[in-house]
Amino acid sequence: MDITYTKRGDYYYPDLTLPPQPNGDIGRFGRMRKKFLKEHQPDTFALMLMENTLTQHLVAIEREANEQIDLITSQLAQSEGVTEDLKARDQLGWIQAMNSCRARAEEQVMREIVLA
Repeated sequence: MDITYTKRGDYYYPDLTLPPQPNGDIGRFGRMRKKFLKEHQPDTFALMLMENTLTQHLVAIEREANEQIDLITSQLAQSEGVTEDLKARDQLGWIQAMNSCRARAEEQVMREIVLA
């Protein structure tokens, strides 16, 4: 590994750059995962920071968590008979049922993905 230096005044400074960061939103679940790693697995957190893989990991967790929540929510809604017909007949009942399905899906994802 060759390090280049730039002279500024009487001093030489190393030309250091960070590798490109992955594009994507860390989001709510990524931030929760970061907090979990920092508080409960500080060694893993420090290692990921040093290897510059933390951001990539958090983006992947966010994407996976959202995909799983959408999938589980639709499965729960289907198994409980929350349909478009119910939405047409009773909008508030449909909203209540969908919110319940989503909350249970988020709890499951938190246990299995974010806090694992």
